[in-house]
Amino acid sequence: MLKHCVALLIALLFSNGSTYAQLSDQEMTRRADSLIAQMTVEEKLGQLNQVAGDLSNFKRVAGILPVQFQQIREGKIGSMLMVYGADLTRKAQEAAMQSRLKIPVLFGFDVIHGYRTTFPIPLAESCAWDVELAERTARMAATEAAAAGIHWTFAPMVDIARDPRWGRVIEGAGEDPYLGSLIAAARVRGFQGADLSADNTILACVKHFVAYGAAEGGRDYNTVDVSERTLREIYFPPFKAAIDAGAATLMTSFNEISGTPATLSRFLMTDVLRGEWNFKGMVVSDWESINESRVHGAAKTNDDAAVLAINAGVDMDMEGELYVNLAKEVRAGKVSDAVLNQAVRRVLLAKFKLGLFDDPFRYCNAEREKALVLNPAHRALAREAAQKSIVLLKNDKNMLPLRKDLKTLAVIGGLAESKRDMLGEWEMVGRPEDAVSVLDGIKKQVSDKTTVIYSKGYEATRGKESLSKAGFVEAIKAAKKSDAVVVVVGETADMTGEAHSRASLDLPGVQEDLIKELHTLNKPMVVVLTNGRPLSIVWTAEKVPAIVEAWHLGIEAGNAIADVLFGDVNPSGKLTMTFPRSVGQIPIYYNHKNTGRPINPQNPNDRYKSRYIDLDNTPLYPFGYGLSYSSFEYKNLRVSQREFRGSESVTITVDVTNNSTVAGEEVVQLYVRDDVASVTRPVKELKGFKKLRIGGGETKQAVFTISAKDLMFLDRAFKPTMEAGTFTVFVGGNSAQTLDEKLEYLP
Repeated sequence: MLKHCVALLIALLFSNGSTYAQLSDQEMTRRADSLIAQMTVEEKLGQLNQVAGDLSNFKRVAGILPVQFQQIREGKIGSMLMVYGADLTRKAQEAAMQSRLKIPVLFGFDVIHGYRTTFPIPLAESCAWDVELAERTARMAATEAAAAGIHWTFAPMVDIARDPRWGRVIEGAGEDPYLGSLIAAARVRGFQGADLSADNTILACVKHFVAYGAAEGGRDYNTVDVSERTLREIYFPPFKAAIDAGAATLMTSFNEISGTPATLSRFLMTDVLRGEWNFKGMVVSDWESINESRVHGAAKTNDDAAVLAINAGVDMDMEGELYVNLAKEVRAGKVSDAVLNQAVRRVLLAKFKLGLFDDPFRYCNAEREKALVLNPAHRALAREAAQKSIVLLKNDKNMLPLRKDLKTLAVIGGLAESKRDMLGEWEMVGRPEDAVSVLDGIKKQVSDKTTVIYSKGYEATRGKESLSKAGFVEAIKAAKKSDAVVVVVGETADMTGEAHSRASLDLPGVQEDLIKELHTLNKPMVVVLTNGRPLSIVWTAEKVPAIVEAWHLGIEAGNAIADVLFGDVNPSGKLTMTFPRSVGQIPIYYNHKNTGRPINPQNPNDRYKSRYIDLDNTPLYPFGYGLSYSSFEYKNLRVSQREFRGSESVTITVDVTNNSTVAGEEVVQLYVRDDVASVTRPVKELKGFKKLRIGGGETKQAVFTISAKDLMFLDRAFKPTMEAGTFTVFVGGNSAQTLDEKLEYLP
């Protein structure tokens, strides 16, 4: 009965909310232009001005300053961010209805991985390799946010990330442009739904355009220096996929590209985005990124920076408050009427698409907010997403799953009892009291006869790494009394996310020392990692028999982790970022180019090869890696034809056998290498994947179809091309362990 009720609630939530009579694009443009014709220059510039609410309590903002209400009445604010709640946003819209032209305010918010219901961080969720799941969690997050008066989320972040030192890897889908593109499009569909005029949808904002994930040294806000080829082959594709999926808005990035801050780049915002990709939506700067172009040395004054940005194609100024003061420059002809009107038109069209001109208060419904936020169906999806995001890194001698009827189980680590850190960074209105800790999840799962002994061992100190070993003695006592030990280590949430780059990827503070001490007891031991980025855990990976990568999984983290630890859920996650052995290997990613002197596996110590003298080149855990309680074997890779031409397609088939008695899911991955081309190609590129559920002792076939279109690349003039020659096809359970076959494309 309960399952039926939850299913019914989910069906109701996922159906479109109330809609207004959708106008055609032509009619919306006509109405926008009619409104623009009535506006003063100052009112136009007001529409391009986005300001934050009262920032005195950052991340718990729910206020609007009196002066801001007055600016809304004067038509000087077109959008607000960091403001939420049906009642508060209604008051702001009431102020907007007192303005001369009664243009509604657009409310934006960082709905990065959930609103009040916090889902796994996006990097974790990408490890599910489940595109439909990414769409469902975004849809549910939009439903909650829209009920709280939000119109616009600054997500998805689709930056490809090859450097785990960069804290913002938590917001994206990892290192691969193919998988990243699929997830980018899915999250756009989830946020925006099938019809933006429904009151349970919000505008998506794909960010950060572009190559922010390539910041030098993995240091946030830093310079980016990449070739145009790398831009087009690696960093552009997820943005293009999101735009093709209908993304309504886009955000610029803080970094510079080729000597120009991205926010001032006409090449990016106009030539590529609007010219090549035909993007019709609105572009917003990142927080004060227009102002910061002066610090870059690209503009002398704030006014100069604002003129350059709007002429480059940036429509809205986030929190910089520069556009609102551009009237003098507009009247002097530094910004043409056509450019100004186009920017205003794009802002107004976003509001038309949401139905705000027909009903400014349609998102301000306190009863709906109360009914939808944090309801059981949302929690159920959060638990499912968390379960699917967990990656089993090691399980020697089938240490896992643990028995629920152990006499005594020790749970050790400051992060084990933390609820706040399970939410991850960008939790925004998520609350620690909503979350389930690892300790609580374990206690709920074990039998009534099992004694769970908890000891901190180390402090999960926010803001800095704890170097105290004062808790080691009690932790060792607890472990000695127990039949098995679960050690929870990793990063606090505030070690990850924006402005939280790390120079080291080691476990923080004394955590590894604690693991080493516990390891000497020779107890069955499981390490659970709760973190926001790949870590270099070489000693732990070598010595500890079982390791579970649990990330920051959101409000249902503890339940989901316990589900996996005790075998109620068979883990199926696969890594979407490479784990390095050492920070010295970074950047390290699977789809790298070859060198003229690659390492010879038969002679790895050959001196004059591309290698380190003090470390293996290979990663600790490769892209696509993840174990299961099942045991999968790949055999009999075959292709339907060795040669193909023109529009012909090739079918690739592999047999996957579950050699265990435990049913499980396996992500079967297809990679391709173009062996010889006019432009050098990566050693492998992901081209497809299938998620198969295979029963114990069962064999299933994974079938892929590829054609010349799937194998095309950009030639020297950056035009898509297909050249005759041979290709190597790889299929396996991760990027490093594969079977391979040859194909040849004939002219």
